[in-house]
Amino acid sequence: MFSWLSSWLPESLPRLWLWVASLAVTLGLFQLTRLLARRQKFLQALKSFPGPPTHWLLGHANEIKEEGGLDTVVSWANTYPCAHQLWMGNFIGFLNIYDPDYTKAVYSRGDPKAFDIYGFFLPWIGRGLLVLDGPKWFQHRKLLTPAFHSEVLKPYVDVFVGSTKVMLDKWDKKIQSDKCVNIFPDVGHMALDSLMKCIFGRSSENQSQSDTSYCQAIGKLTLLMQQRMAVFHYHNDFYYYWFTSHGRKFLQACKVAHDYTDKVIKARKAALKEEEEQEKIQGKKRLDFLDILLGAGDESKTQLSDADLRAEVDTFMFEGHDTTTSAISWFLYCIALHPEHQQRCREEIQEILGNRDTIQWEDLGKMTYLTMCIKESFRLYPPVPQVYRQLNKPVTFMDGRSIPEGSLVSLHIYALHRNPSVWDKPEVFDPQRFSPENSSTRHPYAFVPFSAGPRNCIGQQFAMMETKAVIALCLLHFEFSPEPSKQPIKRLQLVLGAKNGIYLNLKKLM
Repeated sequence: MFSWLSSWLPESLPRLWLWVASLAVTLGLFQLTRLLARRQKFLQALKSFPGPPTHWLLGHANEIKEEGGLDTVVSWANTYPCAHQLWMGNFIGFLNIYDPDYTKAVYSRGDPKAFDIYGFFLPWIGRGLLVLDGPKWFQHRKLLTPAFHSEVLKPYVDVFVGSTKVMLDKWDKKIQSDKCVNIFPDVGHMALDSLMKCIFGRSSENQSQSDTSYCQAIGKLTLLMQQRMAVFHYHNDFYYYWFTSHGRKFLQACKVAHDYTDKVIKARKAALKEEEEQEKIQGKKRLDFLDILLGAGDESKTQLSDADLRAEVDTFMFEGHDTTTSAISWFLYCIALHPEHQQRCREEIQEILGNRDTIQWEDLGKMTYLTMCIKESFRLYPPVPQVYRQLNKPVTFMDGRSIPEGSLVSLHIYALHRNPSVWDKPEVFDPQRFSPENSSTRHPYAFVPFSAGPRNCIGQQFAMMETKAVIALCLLHFEFSPEPSKQPIKRLQLVLGAKNGIYLNLKKLM
């Protein structure tokens, strides 16, 4: 009955496998040829910019690993003025810049983000403002700008205050048994709680199980994304998603996040169809981010599609969570090291508030010394230490060197902010750098914690507002001092974190 099978196997099966093997080898050689051609293109583009020696396979990956990588790049910046080659593996070469004039030459133009890096984000945040380019980027930027107008942001201060008070109560309970607290995870939870309220109009506290799953998925996605950046062989999409458990976990978390966002958008759009609900939302004391997006439209009445809505919501969730966590946590670390600046900030806040124990919108603009300290903290510990672009036309720098269209450029914000040719004694914490007098004479591209040019961070006012409100309340309630036995170890990833957390000693004041 099965005699045909036995006669087919000996001859046909080996032929089939031989054909598959031949196809695999052909595809492999084709891919290798493309990579070699690309490497040669980058080598030619970067020939005028010497750099540190590279590993034959890993490029500079070993030198810029998570621990110690930031300081390594700073040392390279002192050796190679203005810019040098930076290789992620041996086939992707960037021009790594850390000079204000070089920064202006590239980042004042609005070139697109480098897809070799930001393409990793697509399965999660889709084609939102972070990765879009061209007319669609311009359209989204225009549609989203009203969401960050000061009149929209004002009511968010109450949100930040509420979330911060939950965190402060948590710290109050913790220090009853141990004065030393790892503030980083608690600040992260507070930032996520604030975002849930600002984006969806709901809290991450005492919520439904679906909300809990969403918050857990966001935490997983940010961690997995950071880890992927640090592992060279995870950069290949095919290998990462098909052959690693890490990649499969990432896709599973994406599905949870997308299901939640889709569900909320669908429910909100259905509610908006009812005239009564429309009037209710229009009369709300505070519009959340999703309300603004659903009502966004340009002169041609073009509105965001459901896919665009989800992409922008997920983008804001990513960009507004980890970056704020980093900014606030590193500021508290800086201020703990410098009690004289901490006390001066506290006295300024107390003078502004008087007998009040909460923060209002009008208070934020009066916190001048606190703002100077925050900016100095951003200089030393920029929340996003590095950003990337791909040139859509050639650029020639002031020293005569140039790079062609298609070149990849990395702006190393951390190294720029510690460049001794730009900043006097760059390792010293000195808020006076940001006094009105000193700020007026500084190069406009010397301090760029929110990137620079037309593609700078659209949410920077939101971030500064939240940072000031949260920190002001923290300083009113606690005195912070460093824990010598647990110094934070800087972690080089998409967002500046601490490998071992940020431990501070807390003393209650109120």
